[in-house]
Amino acid sequence: MPHPDPHAPLAYRLRPTTLAEFFGQSAVIGEGTALRKLIEADALTSVIFAGPPGTGKTTLATIVAETTKSNFVTLSAVTSGVADIKTVCIEAAQLKTGLRQRTVLFVDEIHRFNKSQQDALLPSVESGTVVLIGATTENPYFSVNSALISRSQVFLLKPLSQDDLTKILARALKHPDGFAGKITIAKDALEYIAMLANGDARSALNLLELACVVIGAKISRAQAEKLLQERYKRYDRKGEDHYDTISAFIKSMRGSDVDAAMLWLFKMIKSGEDPRFLFRRMMIFASEDVGNADPRALQLVVSSWQAFEMVGLPEGEFFLAHACVYLAQAPKSNSVTVAKDTIKAAIDGASSLEVPLHLRNAPVKAMAEKHGYHKGYQYPHDAAGGVVTADYFPADWKGAKRFYEPTDRGFEQEVAKRMKTVRSVLGN
Repeated sequence: MPHPDPHAPLAYRLRPTTLAEFFGQSAVIGEGTALRKLIEADALTSVIFAGPPGTGKTTLATIVAETTKSNFVTLSAVTSGVADIKTVCIEAAQLKTGLRQRTVLFVDEIHRFNKSQQDALLPSVESGTVVLIGATTENPYFSVNSALISRSQVFLLKPLSQDDLTKILARALKHPDGFAGKITIAKDALEYIAMLANGDARSALNLLELACVVIGAKISRAQAEKLLQERYKRYDRKGEDHYDTISAFIKSMRGSDVDAAMLWLFKMIKSGEDPRFLFRRMMIFASEDVGNADPRALQLVVSSWQAFEMVGLPEGEFFLAHACVYLAQAPKSNSVTVAKDTIKAAIDGASSLEVPLHLRNAPVKAMAEKHGYHKGYQYPHDAAGGVVTADYFPADWKGAKRFYEPTDRGFEQEVAKRMKTVRSVLGN
């Protein structure tokens, strides 16, 4: 039967309704996999499909809807509230008791449910009254209630291969709800569209539809390139690829690979990332991963940011690139980070952090004389080397007295030499 809405987007009209029509994700849904057997046997348990857009999450839910004998209900986390969830759960309980029929609930963008909404769903999932299918573009272990995660199987869907996308496009050209063989497109043009889609089947079909509508019945590679010259990127500033890409950027700078760091930087810039977010991350990196190995790193990032605010884009890309290159090639030290975390742990484990009398403030002379405030304090500027033998730690401190250990990289070599001398005088 033809699709009931011939004017719907191509990707919607051609969404597979059977496993035989589904391309890609062989590790998740291929022959012999547990998920495929559960769907074929209509014995699905609660699952969460996580992955980038256009990788088949909603399509798999559609296939379940077409094959299951259960009551199938769909909710969108964008528009549904706690009341909607409770209504579904009550009706599911009635069906289970009265007709012994299961209810399969598909929740699209489940990561958008807040804690209260997810908690409202939990009892019915736990009891088996509702079989949950959740779809999310974010990492479910961060964005979905851990209780729901523990009661569901999580399947991670990957971007589709270019070969899988090419097959999906070829199907669209032949399918009666697609172009029904009326479009001739060069093989290399089809491969070019698949490449531009970057693992996203929906994007691939949208690009094909655009090419067919604009160019016409015969499409060459050159025509496709001219029309689709702006690469279609899988990058969502609020989705998982956002976090994966910024992670790759940070790790490339930490690994001192200037070229890779620049590549990830400009992927984000060209995809519309907020430059201020990138500067914020580089400021953090300058202290967290460079630190005193090169104290100028933080200054340079701040100066680059200030210059960017004065100039803006596109020339502001120079300042982003300048800061990125400087940080990537700078000597690295996380000594400040280690010292910070170690000190916080030591404070948490301390029984007392009382300030010793000789370090206390004594604004009134009588207070100093009566209670001993300030007594015994030595003024370092009066000493020849600017350092005196003294104990600056809390009274009765029993813990370690060395937290910051500079490396032998960059400027920290000089810091290490000075600290060795100071510590010998302090007695630490």
